[in-house]
Amino acid sequence: MLRDPSVKYRPFPQVPLPDRQWPGRTITQAPRWLSTDMRDGNQALIDPMDAEKKQRFFDLLVKIGIKEIEVGFPSAGQTEFDFISGLVRAGRVPDDVTIQVLTQSRRDLIERSFESLEGAKTAIVHLYNAVSPSWRRIVFGLDVAGVKAIAVEGASILRDEAAKRPETDWRFEYSPETFSTAELDVSLEVCSAVMDVLRPTAERPIIFNLPATVEAATPNIYADQIEYFCRNIPDREAVIVSLHTHNDRGTGVAATELGLLAGADRVEGCLLGNGERTGNVDLVTVALNMYSQGIDPGLDFSNIDEVVSTVEYCTAIQTHPRQPYAGELVFTAFSGSHQDAIKKGFAAQAQRNDEMWDVPYLPIDPADLGRSYEAVIRVNSQSGKGGVAWVLEQDKGLKLPKRLQADFSRHVQTLADETSRELNAEDIWSVFEATYLAPGRFALIDYHEQQDAGARIFAGCIARDGEERSVSGRGNGLISSVLAALKESYGIQLDVADYNEHAIGHGADAQAATYLECRTPDGRTVFGVGIDADIATASVRAVLSAVNGANRP
Repeated sequence: MLRDPSVKYRPFPQVPLPDRQWPGRTITQAPRWLSTDMRDGNQALIDPMDAEKKQRFFDLLVKIGIKEIEVGFPSAGQTEFDFISGLVRAGRVPDDVTIQVLTQSRRDLIERSFESLEGAKTAIVHLYNAVSPSWRRIVFGLDVAGVKAIAVEGASILRDEAAKRPETDWRFEYSPETFSTAELDVSLEVCSAVMDVLRPTAERPIIFNLPATVEAATPNIYADQIEYFCRNIPDREAVIVSLHTHNDRGTGVAATELGLLAGADRVEGCLLGNGERTGNVDLVTVALNMYSQGIDPGLDFSNIDEVVSTVEYCTAIQTHPRQPYAGELVFTAFSGSHQDAIKKGFAAQAQRNDEMWDVPYLPIDPADLGRSYEAVIRVNSQSGKGGVAWVLEQDKGLKLPKRLQADFSRHVQTLADETSRELNAEDIWSVFEATYLAPGRFALIDYHEQQDAGARIFAGCIARDGEERSVSGRGNGLISSVLAALKESYGIQLDVADYNEHAIGHGADAQAATYLECRTPDGRTVFGVGIDADIATASVRAVLSAVNGANRP
């Protein structure tokens, strides 16, 4: 890399817009959406989609609510042409969906594009030609008048070809390609000339797509360009301004959002950010960013996993696990402090008197996207007691007291360090069983209890190291009477420091869980857990669990 990159690269110039309005605006409604997955996204694939994958992708776009779909580049080849014409002839385009095709500004290509759409109820033909200085100088060898003439000729052919097919409701889109690196006044001049040919109205507007063909500046520059265009294009009410950002600088989403603030009406992009180079703007991210702000995007991502699996199948591109909203791990916390905050957030959410979402680290409710809460917190060596407790609660319904959470997490941490991998719910349950529920030196065989002059009497059979023995004890409650029996028969002494219980599940088949925190004569803290259909028996088992913990080697 150069120590002085300014000798090779120049900074992008500012837009002369001192009274820009977009910084003080807020997005309040969803734009029109256009998917370019089947055209721009398809062109970016090593192996383009075949007809079966194209149809599957088209069906997904319709299902999630995309109403405008750029289905291909019909003049690019027979496969593209046949798929597009097949969609129309077979009646597979819903009445509320408009398909769009792209064409360069050449007569033969435009005519071929119209042929592919023969019989469509409504359709958009998207015309483009590049207008920026580099393209004029390097690619075309033309001046501004030359590139404008290309656009005007193409618009004239659009007008004439549409007139030959009055049975279709034709709409037109024009892109001053490379808009983001072109002079704004040149783009306005070319677009105005196209309007002069096509004569759009407020009832039948033209779509002007203003692409960041290659993202070359910060998002605020793109927003300035969009606002400048919106202010200066004639007959603004007859124009739909459409955004088409790429992600070369990693800010395609930001550029799109600022472009909407600047006055744009429509967003073009791909699901999950597919597209040439670093990709087109991700429609999922833009839409769900709006959703997180209380705005209905008009798109349905309630089954985000279906969207991901379909896109991956059709494109053969895997979704990054950290892809916003859609990645496998985006709602997952491994860090102990994060897990604790999320766990507390869910507890607070359950106590709220309204539906407003307010959970740390989760900008939206994973359930709104069809994700389960089980995957929100996962455990590895970085996890803390809150994460371990969350997994147990979600998987087994156990609600561990805080001090028991801390005790148990030490055992889980040991396994995580030993294995150097993520621990699943089965791993965690196995550690819990081995620590608190597995048979130890002391086991309950049978018991009964009775009242006597305000006291509780425990009488039962307990096995120590496999040898059964009848024991009994008196106390002011069941637990104290069990402890008295153990002291009388085995010399074991424990003091109860804390006791908790709860039902696991609901209904007649619900079980009970009991948790004990005890102190030994030498000052150690031990924990016991009991689970049983009967709450009293669960308490007895918890006492023996604590005794086994105190007598563990």
